[in-house]
Amino acid sequence: MPNTPLATPVELATRFYDAFTRRDGIAMQACYHPQAHFTDPVFDLHGAEIGMMWRMLSANARDFRLEYKLLSSTETEATVQWEAWYTFSSTGRPVHNIITAKMQLQEGLLLRHVDVFDFWRWSRQALGPIGLLMGWSGWLQAKVRAKAAAGLAQWELKQADEAKKG
Repeated sequence: MPNTPLATPVELATRFYDAFTRRDGIAMQACYHPQAHFTDPVFDLHGAEIGMMWRMLSANARDFRLEYKLLSSTETEATVQWEAWYTFSSTGRPVHNIITAKMQLQEGLLLRHVDVFDFWRWSRQALGPIGLLMGWSGWLQAKVRAKAAAGLAQWELKQADEAKKG
């Protein structure tokens, strides 16, 4: 699906989070500018990698529910608070994550997207005792980042293989 420019940050944020609610990673991907940059405590991605991450997370989500609300907007930016409830696939543990997204647009598409959440809170839920004991540490965050990057790379290879066969 080609990137489709939208008129305002409110329209784009609504389109993005409505797609996320439906677990539609392809529609989420279409909200990004080709030179986009996404960061959160786990991922630091550019361009097409961002859409692949959302497609992977959407495809793998278990027991997923999302709620969001627009906190503020300007002509080029939107700030959204969103909450996600899901089962973390690696451990089978339930997670309720509370995130603030800052979205900067260019040409009606997401150019810069920063999600901020409490990594220690998330790790206590998702990882259990190790998250409680080590979730505050840079070591655990680096370990989670590396595992997430490897998982995304593996998922991208699988998608490429399926496209060749398809």
